[in-house]
Amino acid sequence: MAKSSSVEKNNNRKQLVKNKRAGRVALKEIIYNKNLPLEDRIRATMKLAQSPRNSSPTRIRNRCEISGRPRGYYRKFQVSRIALRELGNQGMIPGLTKSSW
Repeated sequence: MAKSSSVEKNNNRKQLVKNKRAGRVALKEIIYNKNLPLEDRIRATMKLAQSPRNSSPTRIRNRCEISGRPRGYYRKFQVSRIALRELGNQGMIPGLTKSSW
């Protein structure tokens, strides 16, 4: 089980990204628009730099929904490899069976 503070910190980042997404997209459109004057683009760059770091989507860490484990994460199921194996053994994931040979 992951530290609850790490899980909460990541949840706060997700919420901040969700709240600031529209503003960041608007600023990035201004920054990448080559038809606008350079001064406006620089102003938008400075404003984007002043926004909180945790509002960037790249700061979010993929974590298991069950245990909060950050490593061995399967995006398709949103769980770690350990939780995936347990759920597979219980028959909770359709089409997944434990291998034996």
